[in-house]
Amino acid sequence: MLSAGIVIPGFVVIGLVFIGIGVALFVTSRSITVLEIDYTGVEKDSPCFKCSDPDIKNCGCKVDFSIDTLFEGPLFLYYGLSNYFQNYRQYGASKDLTQLSGDLASFKDPSDVCYPYDYSVQKPIVPCGSIANSMFNDTFKLFHIVKGTRKQVALDGKGIAWWTDYNVKFRNPLVNPLKNAFNGTTKPPFWPKPAYELDPTDPANNGFDNQDFLVWMRAAALPNFRKLYRRISEGEYEKGLPAGNYSLEIAYNYPVLQFEGRKKVVFSNVSWMGGKNEFLGIAYLVIGSLCVVMSVVMLIVYAKFKFPEED
Repeated sequence: MLSAGIVIPGFVVIGLVFIGIGVALFVTSRSITVLEIDYTGVEKDSPCFKCSDPDIKNCGCKVDFSIDTLFEGPLFLYYGLSNYFQNYRQYGASKDLTQLSGDLASFKDPSDVCYPYDYSVQKPIVPCGSIANSMFNDTFKLFHIVKGTRKQVALDGKGIAWWTDYNVKFRNPLVNPLKNAFNGTTKPPFWPKPAYELDPTDPANNGFDNQDFLVWMRAAALPNFRKLYRRISEGEYEKGLPAGNYSLEIAYNYPVLQFEGRKKVVFSNVSWMGGKNEFLGIAYLVIGSLCVVMSVVMLIVYAKFKFPEED
């Protein structure tokens, strides 16, 4: 039976363990370096201001920044969006999982849940649905300025998606060449090119196996989120970005001003706990402290109101 002699020490032990974990998580999170660059272009002095005009197509801009000390690696490059509700129920359900698993029959007859992005000009849309149609399509190139010379920093896009998405959930149809599987279909309206041409430099990174597509299709839970774009883990920048001047070239394609959103790029390193997340450490500290406080309260109540022992 649970008694005061068991419950009160139990709460103390649990509280101390949670506080210890919380301190470790909080201190580790504070040690992670994050650099955020907003390039929405709303402000007139922003280098991307001209590109925020929705009437300008295929616009490009350049954002210059500097780093004072070594930005220790391995580094990850993310894109971030704000005021974007991927957790909206109808939006999240707007995809055909059968189609995304490579079933050719669903290529010709998309699921009704994809409406209004199931057919276009009487042709089935592949991949169908709101999530696929709204895929993020800004691209980035990073340059290190060394003595007036621009040196491109290699960005690695392999393995940025979840293993289960790439190996289990999403599959390309077993058709060679892949382009033939899309005969009689059309691309999502927002896409500039079809799924089988997402990555012209790597034939294995096309269709539903495209890493950027897989990252986007895993919907975010909160309206302000960031998604992994590339790793900086090759060559001389494997250990991080040295102090100096840098230039980020942006192909500005993705509109966000219509829903009062913002766009940013995020450079971040990681630790054993993952990326920067102070909330997790604070949550452990709060729960641990509450457990300790409750143990003190229960001890006082027990000492004051305990029943006298029977003879």
